This record gives sequence, C-alpha cells and structure tokens, in this order.
Amino acid sequence: MTRSSLISKGVAAGALLVASVAFLSPAPAAGQESKPPNAAAKPAPAAKNSTPPRTPDGRPDLTGVWNNGSLTPLQRPTQLSSKQQFTPEEAAAFEKARLNEVNRDRRSGDKQEDLDGAYNEVWFDRGTKISRTKRTSLIVDPPDGRVPPMTPEAQAKYERIQARLAQHGSDSAEERALPDRCLMFSQVGPPMFPGNYNDNYQIVQSPKAVTILAEMGGIARVIPLDGRPHLPANMRQWTGDPRGHWEGDTLVVDSTNFRFTDRSRFGVVYDGMTDGNLHVIERFTRVDPDTILYRATVDDPSVYSKPWTVEIAMNKTKDHVFEYACHEGNYGMVGILSGARADEKK
Repeated sequence: MTRSSLISKGVAAGALLVASVAFLSPAPAAGQESKPPNAAAKPAPAAKNSTPPRTPDGRPDLTGVWNNGSLTPLQRPTQLSSKQQFTPEEAAAFEKARLNEVNRDRRSGDKQEDLDGAYNEVWFDRGTKISRTKRTSLIVDPPDGRVPPMTPEAQAKYERIQARLAQHGSDSAEERALPDRCLMFSQVGPPMFPGNYNDNYQIVQSPKAVTILAEMGGIARVIPLDGRPHLPANMRQWTGDPRGHWEGDTLVVDSTNFRFTDRSRFGVVYDGMTDGNLHVIERFTRVDPDTILYRATVDDPSVYSKPWTVEIAMNKTKDHVFEYACHEGNYGMVGILSGARADEKK
C-alpha cells in the first residue's frame, strides 16, 4: 500500500549513527552455527577497473547514500527465454515499453482498474532505466532467471493460506500484509529488492559494525562484524539476525532467525512465501566509486526446491534519506478495515 503521502521532512542520519554505536560492543550469547548455502555465487567482475575508496582500517568504504531503483524485473520475462543480458538497443526498447506498462496515469475506462491504480504516476520513483548490469532479470541463478518452484508441501500450504486470506484477509489488522502494518517492506531486506519508490539506502560503516538504513519504512539493519554467534533459535526478528565478515574486498552478511507469519513475503516485488527456515547470504562489493554490486542468495529448503540468487547494482546518489512516517499516519489501515466491514453488509 502506498505511503508516499506520509513522508515527512528530515534526514535520518543521526538515528542511524546511534543504531551503529549501540551494536559496537560484543554481545556474548550461545547461538546456532550457520553454514552459507552453496549457491551463494561470487560477484561478477567489476564493469570498471577502478580502485574503490577505503576506510582508515583498509576496508572498501561502503559509506554513503545509495539507490537500487531500476526497471529490471525480478524474474526474466518468459519471451526472453535464455537471454541473460540486453544489448544497448534492446535495453532502450525494453525501458520504453516498461515505462508505458507501469504508468499509473493510464486509464482503461474500467472503474475497478482505476480504483486499484490509486495514486497517479507523480508518487512513483522506480527509475527510468534498467540496472547497470544490463541483465534481463535481477535473478541470476538459476540461469533461467526465474524463482525455482516451491516444494509440493510448500505449494499446498501457500494455496491454503491464499484461499483463507481471500475470505478473511481483512478480518483484523493482523491479517493484513506486513507493509500495510508498517512492519516490513521489500526494500528493507534481506534481500534488498527495489520497489516502486523510496529505493534509497544510507550506509554507515565502522570496524565493528555496518548499519544499513532503508528509506522505505525507516528501518535500520545493524550488522555486527566482531565474530559474535547468531542469536538463539527462539529469538527472531523481522529482518533476521545478521552477522557480517569480510572476504577480501567483499562484505558478506549471513542472516538467519527470521520472524514470520502467513503474510511473510518478499514485498511488492514477489508474493512468494517464506518461513522460519529462511537463510539469506548477501554480498556487497564496491566495484567502482559510483557502484556497489549487491548479490543475495535465498535459501529456504522447506519452501523452495533450490536456492536462488539476485544481483542488483546500487548506485551512488547525492539524494538524502528522508523519514518515512508510516505508523504516525497510517489512516490507510482504518480505511481498509472499515471498507471491509461495509462490504460485509452488502
């Protein structure tokens, strides 16, 4: 559900720094060991032969504000078959067609479609170009650029959940999607997928922690780098429990312990299910002064038949990250629930 009208003025850098400092000291805790999935692919070679800036302790400097918005679809369109990258001419044609397809100012004349369209195009900021990688999909593994099939058991569970939500999806606020409740958004991650707007991130880095603030939802992930173990399995968080380390010039983030409900999804990008076994490995590689190549591998063996990996270019921007005051003005939830009650009386 759109929250653009709720964005309030103010830069969130101060809150981000406080979050980073809070996690600099080690937190002794006995936790489960976590092994990275085998499908966590290494980043592709840098497009430019440029040495990235470094911090005083010699690590690549990820600090700054970055934007991952693009027109590249999560899954490769079926008509592109095995084609993995666009030519410049193909990219231009795809961008033109895609911008027309997603334009919210288009009106078909159908009243329900107009209602579903809600906000017009002025509220959207998804970008006007495909990703710098020129790939035909954000998914790079499997090679077909598609999310692998669910396991038979997960598919059956997903269909049962969808059937129930179709009848009872607005019985209460707890039955609504997590973005409607201001709890989670696809941009927050992991994985950090681009959305329809608010695709900016602010990164603050120290030797002991990296903090990533997503503009969408104003949610910060604090990633310890001090080697502490994961939290106990019964301690779960919406964004998981991240642990980071460096592999050469790549920051690797291992996240487990995800909190989940029947509404746990990958946001507006993909409505696929997740559960408590979700395990995400992220890789951040600053390939040049203007680009972080971001890779994330999703491994959830009780839901998907095999792991899958996305690759997204995060582009340096001079924009600010603004506060996203979702809870403070979530009048949309009142409208959704009151509308559902009105429908029940018809």
